[in-house]
Amino acid sequence: MAETTEFELVSPDRLLISEPVEMVVVPGVEGDFGVLPRHAPMLSTVRPGVIDIHEGGKVRTRLFVAGGFAEVTEERCTVLAEEAFDLEGVSGEKARERLQSARDDLAEADDEFAKGRAAKAVGVAEALVAAVGG
Repeated sequence: MAETTEFELVSPDRLLISEPVEMVVVPGVEGDFGVLPRHAPMLSTVRPGVIDIHEGGKVRTRLFVAGGFAEVTEERCTVLAEEAFDLEGVSGEKARERLQSARDDLAEADDEFAKGRAAKAVGVAEALVAAVGG
């Protein structure tokens, strides 16, 4: 059996995953980074994108995150995500609908705070569309 590191994905609602993994690839703001057992400790901001969990040299699970933070130690990788879910049940159509809704909200935003929030939602939705290939 391959050596593993503990991976935890936490959203504001709940703990989504807590399991040993061979490798996890996280979308950091400065680029994707892979975490293997005995990784050097680090902290990173997470951009909207896909977390890939690898097993046996292949991607076993793909999870979408809307951003957040990651902490890596020699034994563990913890991602605190603003929003996270399994990509398996997301269609290209649903992703495009989310993007259109976010763009509509941006067009209707009437103050700088609302515009900033809507622009961020557009960025997340664009990343989701890219993730599902829609």
